[in-house]
Amino acid sequence: MVNKKFRHGILIMLLLAIIVIGCANSAAANRERTVTYRSNRISRYNGYDFEFWGDSRGFAKGSMTLTGNGSFSCEWERPYKLLFRMGRKYNETQTHSQIGTFALEYGISDFDPEGTAFISVYGWTVNPLAEFFIVENWGSNDDKGSGTMHKGTATIDGDIYDIYENTRTNQLSIKGVRTFPQYWSVRRTRRSEGTVSISEHFAAWEDVGFNMNGKMYEVSFCVEAFGGQSRDASGSANIYKNKLTVNGVEINAKR
Repeated sequence: MVNKKFRHGILIMLLLAIIVIGCANSAAANRERTVTYRSNRISRYNGYDFEFWGDSRGFAKGSMTLTGNGSFSCEWERPYKLLFRMGRKYNETQTHSQIGTFALEYGISDFDPEGTAFISVYGWTVNPLAEFFIVENWGSNDDKGSGTMHKGTATIDGDIYDIYENTRTNQLSIKGVRTFPQYWSVRRTRRSEGTVSISEHFAAWEDVGFNMNGKMYEVSFCVEAFGGQSRDASGSANIYKNKLTVNGVEINAKR
């Protein structure tokens, strides 16, 4: 009888130890899924490429917290210009059509910025060099820059997007100081969640004459804040869902 009670006590102690170790491992895993950066950084996290970029003219405060599975949160205070983005960077050898059909499912919260800020699908092509935006939400100003030309409209994902082109002359780019076009689709109604049929925007841009034959450098979900010389921008955003797919397969499953 004593032996049975002893064995029973030992079994309970072992079970408690397993539970404690399991909880500790779970807590450690949660810590590993969250990391914060407060200065420029380019790397990969949980199968997604990310970049925290501040304009070389300086920024006051900014942070980007990676929370796993493509999601992240960010904060900014009085920057010149900041971009927080997470998606896929490519090796500049294939066009978008050679890579496949792009789409992105997202959800955002806690986005109520002061000054200029917007949330978009963002990216670059090279040869020729071009920067592109599919704007889904914005603050007090969906700033597209001076000299922007309205080129048409497209109905995609249940709303009308206005299509714009802008030329950046001798400005910073992924290839240094260059002159290059910006291609824009701006949704008429802001939204905080949904799916962006990215390749449909590429097709709409080609229909209005934009050159989308460049080799792909990046497709990301991006939060951009711009204060300029006055530094009159501040805010935060929580990207709690960011699922980028190519041909229906999430990018973090591809490598």
